Order: sequence, then C-alpha cells, then structure tokens
Amino acid sequence: MKQDDQIDEAALERLIPAFYDRVRADVDIGPLFNAAVHDWPGHLEKLVAFWSSVMLTTGRYKGSPVAEHLKHKAAITPAMFDRWLAIWADTTNELLAPASATALQGKAARIAESLQLALFFRLGDPGRRAA
Repeated sequence: MKQDDQIDEAALERLIPAFYDRVRADVDIGPLFNAAVHDWPGHLEKLVAFWSSVMLTTGRYKGSPVAEHLKHKAAITPAMFDRWLAIWADTTNELLAPASATALQGKAARIAESLQLALFFRLGDPGRRAA
C-alpha cells in the first residue's frame, strides 16, 4: 500500500513505527535497540519529530543524535549502520512511493555517515582504520 510521492507527517507516523518494529525484531541490531530504549512510545514520537525536522524542516525535533548515540558507542559497530540502512531501504520501499523512499534513503545514508564519523573517526587516533 504505497502512498503518493509526498512525504508528510501522516506518512512518517506510519513509517517510523513499522520500521522500528522490524529493527526491534532484527537479530543483528534488535538487541542493541531493545537494551537502549526503555520507552518505545516516547522514542517513536521523538523519531517522528526528528524525521519531520529533517525531511519537512518543521523544527519539531529538539535533541542531539550524536550525543544520544555516543552513550551507546561501546555497543555500536559500523556493520550495525549497514543493517539499519538495509532495513530502512526495505521498509521505505514497501511503504512509500519510489521518489519518497529514495529521498528518505538518501537522507538516512548521509545521517548514518555523519554519525559514524562522530562515533568512530578521530584525527590522530592510532587505531583509526584507513578509509
């Protein structure tokens, strides 16, 4: 049941819970999310606000994604971002029209790259892997 090409609040309110249901059930990343999030309804509301701010420029999200992810740095690996993005692609492709899915996937990839740089890349870090 794909929606039209428009990303709006209603589409985000359908997409985000459906996506995180899949994330929570995923064998690779579900345990991390289930351990980190203690209030799923509140977290989903915050994530809808985040995506609303990112995609619709509503300014609804007030927070710091980097700071939130840094709290769990010891448990996060780069491969987890790849898995998250794969589930995101599957979910957006299934629930949204192609143009909307592509826009959300592109934005998610850029956000994932920024978060990975914040979590794993440090200038002068002798343990840093070459890109």
